[in-house]
Amino acid sequence: MISYVVGFYFQNTIRINQVGLLHALRRIEYMSVFFIAFSLIDSKQRFFYYLKLFFASVLLIGLYGIGQRFLGFPAVQTMNPAFARGLILYLTPEARISSTFGGHFDLAAFSVFAIPLLLGYFLFSNKKIYFGLFTLTLVILLYTASRISFIAYVVTATLFLLLNKKWRLWILVALLSAILLYVTGDLSKRFLQTIQIKQVFVNEQTGGQTINQKINPKELPAGGFEIPGLSAKNKKNTPEEQKKLEQQIMILAQNQALQEAQDQGKVLTQVELQKRTQQIASLINPKNKILCDISCATRLQVEWPRAVAAFTYNPFFGAGPSSITEATDNDYLRWLGEFGLVGTLLFLTIIFAITKYVFKSIKKFSTGEKYLLGGFIFGLLALLMNAVYIDVFEASKVAYMFWLIAGFFVGFAHLNYENKRK
Repeated sequence: MISYVVGFYFQNTIRINQVGLLHALRRIEYMSVFFIAFSLIDSKQRFFYYLKLFFASVLLIGLYGIGQRFLGFPAVQTMNPAFARGLILYLTPEARISSTFGGHFDLAAFSVFAIPLLLGYFLFSNKKIYFGLFTLTLVILLYTASRISFIAYVVTATLFLLLNKKWRLWILVALLSAILLYVTGDLSKRFLQTIQIKQVFVNEQTGGQTINQKINPKELPAGGFEIPGLSAKNKKNTPEEQKKLEQQIMILAQNQALQEAQDQGKVLTQVELQKRTQQIASLINPKNKILCDISCATRLQVEWPRAVAAFTYNPFFGAGPSSITEATDNDYLRWLGEFGLVGTLLFLTIIFAITKYVFKSIKKFSTGEKYLLGGFIFGLLALLMNAVYIDVFEASKVAYMFWLIAGFFVGFAHLNYENKRK
């Protein structure tokens, strides 16, 4: 709220008052459910009742995700302004499943948060149905094709099981994950497309670059960010390849000549167009470059620098909520850019306090219940890892559920403190 006041009334970095105010208030709205959930836990029976309701919702979400993929269930996405109007979408075979009224990243983050909780409850109850629910949730995670979420899953599930000395279960989970990764295929393709070797047409005079690629929904296109320190060798073209390359350069040069004339308000004759096309074509040099995909490039070239610029403008309170558009795709940079060091440290202090409170209470519970509390801590760790690449704590589908479950677990941990006091 301080960042909002400073940003709107003093810095003029928040363009629309109502939007900035609502962005500030929704953070409080998300966190308010923590106190509601905490107040509900007055016994272990009540805690397990709500935890099972959560797992029931995980089951329904998993079944609907499978329905999206194979049965034509509709989805209403908010990944762009056009979809956010409420369009009913039916996914194509290569599309990623997503949260309804959300996106695929929301569903991936929800799944990776739920998985350690499911593993913890499986160890607590020793009921195979919860391992089956874990498997279903893992399939959903893979069909979202979210790389950062899968990495967070691998790290947190491995640490959780190995620290609890569940070697056999870890081997089973690892084998299951490898098999499902191969069978689903979407995520493995996306990992392979993270770094790509592409031919780039470079205008030696202006420095402008055009990537020689055809965009199609089955492949993740390359972005304009060149991987530093890596270079690709230019191969020698066959006569057919060289002719095709020259044709592509001429088409590109002609399009640039027409765009240049349009910007200047000119109408070129055929002779003038050919002459200008030849001039531009002579400046274009094809080079092979190692590029990261469009998702990575957008973050490195646009979103993350924008957040850093907002942070340097006011390191203490940032530029204010809503000042760096809808997404930064890195929660830490978003906090710094919008709320500065003060807001970022305050939020992380709250997260640390919750983690510390739950962790300190573990030794007072039975062995089975320790698995549950550990599952929550590693679920939170998965979200913190996810936050490196996605704004998970600002995504309503994830934020509401996280603060709700956090309230339940802090309430559960608090029961022992109350009993000890009595």
